Amino acid sequence: MTENSKLQDKLVSKTYNVRIKDTIETFTKHLYYVLFDDEPASELQHLETLFLDMTRKLDVEGAFKIWEAFKFKLPSIRRRLDLDAIAIEQHDPAARSLEEVYLAYPGFYAIAIYRLSHELFELNLPIIPRMMSEYAHGVTGTDIHPGAKIGDSFFIDHATGIVIGETSVIKNNVKIYQGVTLGGIQIKKSLSATKRHPTIENNVIIYANATILGGDVVIGANSIIGANVCVTVSIPENSILTYQKEFKIRSRNNND
Repeated sequence: MTENSKLQDKLVSKTYNVRIKDTIETFTKHLYYVLFDDEPASELQHLETLFLDMTRKLDVEGAFKIWEAFKFKLPSIRRRLDLDAIAIEQHDPAARSLEEVYLAYPGFYAIAIYRLSHELFELNLPIIPRMMSEYAHGVTGTDIHPGAKIGDSFFIDHATGIVIGETSVIKNNVKIYQGVTLGGIQIKKSLSATKRHPTIENNVIIYANATILGGDVVIGANSIIGANVCVTVSIPENSILTYQKEFKIRSRNNND
């Protein structure tokens, strides 16, 4: 019997608390509600109960201390999200009000769940931040790893198909559009402890379906990355990078 077969036999007999996925959905939704609604203290108590139940099933040590530290961070998370919402409202011509951003923008919701899960990730809580990000991924189509580091006034437009890898660094006032990938060039388990994803400096705009790959890649401040480009080298600040393809248009009535 091979080592893989032995491992597979061992895993077949092991059970996992997969029903926690339902609890994560409830926990994540209500965390968002607590940030923006005038909820009573009982709502936070309910969240604490859910959190402690999940961490008990996952054998997390020091769960209560993690919860207390996380709860202390909620006001600062709200302040950062307000900056994100303002950035969206100020730069998206389709946004009619801040209320519309909070209630109807999938990009904002994805950012909100990222900021919540990131703080838990920074507190060395296992699994739960990833589950939160996967819940948001399913709802919004946006996949932001909770380990990514994202600055203030972040603007995601349309949201669908965006992927932001674990070691990505995004600084302040960055705007990205649908289909953007901030990824790694190589997929090797041996690289798990290295920076595999790019750094995006201040005031960068990245248009739809652009792909930026590599941990050593830096997109310089104030640059514009055009739609559909694939970037694997660093770009100087104040640059405009576009993909040009020549199109020929002719009349259907032209018989030549």
